[in-house]
Amino acid sequence: MIEAEVTVAGVEEAVAVYSDEVVVDQPDNKVVMTLADVAVAFGGRTAVRDVTFDVRAGEVTALIGPSGSGKTTLLRALNRMHDTVRTASVTGTVLLGDLDVNAPSTDPTLLRSRVGMVFQRPNPFPTMSIYENAVAGLKFNGVRKKALLDEAAESALIGAALWDSVKDRMKAHASTLSGGEQQRLCIARALAVEPEVLLMDEPTSALDPIATKRIEELVVELKERVTIIIVTHNMQQAMRVSDRCAFLLMGEDKAGELIEFGPTATLFSEPTDPRTLDYVNGRFG
Repeated sequence: MIEAEVTVAGVEEAVAVYSDEVVVDQPDNKVVMTLADVAVAFGGRTAVRDVTFDVRAGEVTALIGPSGSGKTTLLRALNRMHDTVRTASVTGTVLLGDLDVNAPSTDPTLLRSRVGMVFQRPNPFPTMSIYENAVAGLKFNGVRKKALLDEAAESALIGAALWDSVKDRMKAHASTLSGGEQQRLCIARALAVEPEVLLMDEPTSALDPIATKRIEELVVELKERVTIIIVTHNMQQAMRVSDRCAFLLMGEDKAGELIEFGPTATLFSEPTDPRTLDYVNGRFG
C-alpha cells in the first residue's frame, strides 16, 4: 500500500484546486537543472536508468513512485552524494545551468553549496547550538565574519519559519527543539549558503501531521527563493506542494525508470501512460 492512498474522487478534488493554476512555461521560468539520460549503478548493477527532464526555476518538482523505484537514488545523484560510495557510478548528463555536475573539474563541495539537501530524518548537529547549526555550512565554506554570520542565520531562520520561536534561545542545543523544528533548522542550515536548488528527501516522513503541514506550507513559500526537488511517497502531498511530477517505476530488470514527467495537475488527471493513472489512483504501489 502507498502511504496515502488516493481515490479517483480524491484526485478529481485535488485537480479541481489546480484547475486555475496549470503550470505554463513563462519566459522567466528558466531551466535551472537539466537531466539527460541519467543512470546510476552500484557494482555494475543498474539502479536507475535513462532519466531525462528539466527542472525549472521557482517551481517544486516532485519525484514519485513506489518504494524501490529509484527516487532517492536519483535525487542523490544531483549533487554527487554517490561520490562517497565506492561501487557507485553515475552516467548521462546533469547540468546546473552551464555547469556539468559530474565533470572531474567540478568540486563536489562547492556543488553542494549550490545544490543543498535536506534528508528524510532531521539531522541537526546535536551538540551544536541552534545558531551554530544555522551557520555551519557558511563556516565550512570559510565565512568567519560575525556580522555576516549573524545576518545569514537570521535570514535563513526567517526563511525556514523558525526565527520567531528561537530568536531568544539561539545558544540552546538543537536537540531541545521538536522534530518539526529540527527539520526546519536543517532547512535553515541549507538555506544559509543560498543554494540555487534544494533537494528534499521525504522531509516529512518522520514528522507528525501538524509538523508535516507546516513543512508543506514552507515548501510552497520557499519556491519563491529556491528551486526545490522533493521525493515523496505521499500522493496527496505531491498534489499539494508540487508544480511538476516525475513518476518512476521499477522495470523488469529491477532498475528504476522514468515513466512520465509533466505538470502535476495533468499527471494526476490525464496522464499519458496507464501505469501512471493506476499508481496515482492507488491500484498498486
